[in-house]
Amino acid sequence: MTDFTTELRAAAEAASLSLSEDQILKFTRYDALLVDWNERMNLTAITEPRDVAVKHMIDSLTAYDKKLFDGAPTVIDVGTGAGFPGVPLKIFDPSIRLTLMDSLAKRLAFLEAVVEDLGLTGVTCVHARAEDAAREQQHRERYDIAVSRAVARLPVLLEYTLPFVKKGGHLIALKGRTAEEEATDAKRALKLLGGRLETIRPVTLPGLSDKRAVLTITKIAPTPKAYPRKAGTPAKKPL
Repeated sequence: MTDFTTELRAAAEAASLSLSEDQILKFTRYDALLVDWNERMNLTAITEPRDVAVKHMIDSLTAYDKKLFDGAPTVIDVGTGAGFPGVPLKIFDPSIRLTLMDSLAKRLAFLEAVVEDLGLTGVTCVHARAEDAAREQQHRERYDIAVSRAVARLPVLLEYTLPFVKKGGHLIALKGRTAEEEATDAKRALKLLGGRLETIRPVTLPGLSDKRAVLTITKIAPTPKAYPRKAGTPAKKPL
């Protein structure tokens, strides 16, 4: 079986991504921590070296847009889970000022261990539900960019994420084959929450044929104070 580093190098080359030796070292250490901690807690069903390299690391990096990430932006990864896409983005662009938010304390313990082990600076780990944190002054409309992957369908995701984004900032959502359909379903939510869909960028991962896309949404107006609704409501009653 080939090792993770070999698979990552091959996947990055196939995706036309240039990674430094230091970045490869950090990605490799991240993979080792993920596999080790995954034996004690449920972080991911994906553990084979090639799958982690492609479906976690390279997939996360498809969110990167040099224009949007220029100038050391504040970035919040909402519902980060095991750190995707936030941690790979931070490894790729260390200038990012990153907040990793998740509702499960044990996931945050893993992420804190990753941040310390990899020597990442400018990273804050927050244990909170998005619906609650987005009502707090230190988080509401404070971020240049929100990123999210595999959290919820777009109408629900918008309510979870757009309240964190300042006017003129962006939400970057990593989606699968239902991206176009979700964008259509989210028109009302976009209007209510102050967002505008800018692009749906098709993405192909090395060696995979399934359809993926990255959606970029601009925050064009403040989110009304009524949103997000109380915890659990967005998922039960999407806008």
